Amino acid sequence: MGRRIRMTRKDHHALLATVAVLILFVAPCVAQVSSSSRGTTSSQASSNGAVRTPGLGAVPEDFAKMKLAPGFMVGLSTLDDPDFSGSFRIDEHGDIAVPVLGTIHIAGKTVSEARVQIQKKLLEGKILKDPQVNLIVLEYTETDVTILGEVVSPGKHQLLSPGKLVDVLALAGGTTITAGNQVQITRGAGEGEPVLVHYSKATDAKTVEDVIVYPGDTVQVKRAGIVYVLGAVNRPGGYVMQEEGKLNVLQAISMASGTSTLASTKTVYLLHRSPDGSVVYVALPYNKMTRGKSADVELHATDVLYVPTSTAKLLYSDLQYVINSAASTSIYAVVLH
Repeated sequence: MGRRIRMTRKDHHALLATVAVLILFVAPCVAQVSSSSRGTTSSQASSNGAVRTPGLGAVPEDFAKMKLAPGFMVGLSTLDDPDFSGSFRIDEHGDIAVPVLGTIHIAGKTVSEARVQIQKKLLEGKILKDPQVNLIVLEYTETDVTILGEVVSPGKHQLLSPGKLVDVLALAGGTTITAGNQVQITRGAGEGEPVLVHYSKATDAKTVEDVIVYPGDTVQVKRAGIVYVLGAVNRPGGYVMQEEGKLNVLQAISMASGTSTLASTKTVYLLHRSPDGSVVYVALPYNKMTRGKSADVELHATDVLYVPTSTAKLLYSDLQYVINSAASTSIYAVVLH
């Protein structure tokens, strides 16, 4: 039987710091492996048949906000004079060439805006007194939206017309359990700064309903913060900071199904990585927190909460177990009520 080593307070603190560093650097590696696996699955799904239809397709039902672009074919007709009727392909400059009217630039406009523009040109040229113009999209070029981050099937997905954010995320199979509450939308045309949308179950439905994604945009679902609860708890692992991204010490231990029978509940240890990369640890009076005699502490993403066993000497002999727990820890998404 191995010799037990008596640990001084200094040794105890140094040991905790070592465990923290290992855990904090294991977590990103686990996340990276998970992301790579998910990407492989997505690629296989694509090669097995699925989703994409190249080239031109049928006109989508809702394209009122869709911008015309080079490659589109539009159908033009007027009630008063069939000479202006026909099918016209938008060239690489965004123009169509209409008999008598000449070249008209319509790229970047909606169908309604282009129709009004043609109608106005007929009036200003005194070609027709009261032109009744009809303009429809006959064919359109394929356009994609790129969906990245915490979604089931990240990558490029076909988006033929502007769509609601919730519908666009559904194209990628929805969000994963590690999805955070922020979605970033970068416009394909590079117009302005990226748009940040607060997206969670607590978000007002009307707010999300009004968020429109356009073909060519890039949508990125941010990863939620994860807090690790290890040591003498009934379900050690990583826990997603859901909804508003807030979690405190008592909530985290509760999500881990509480402390085990071997736990020393007088003091628990919080290990936190500072913005400069250094690791600090804080001893927290857990018993006093549970009795309301000490304020609870808010946790941050990648924090490690460690509940020691009842005998401090066991911490040294259990070091390898703690490290292995961090490397193979499960990630849980528990909704707080």
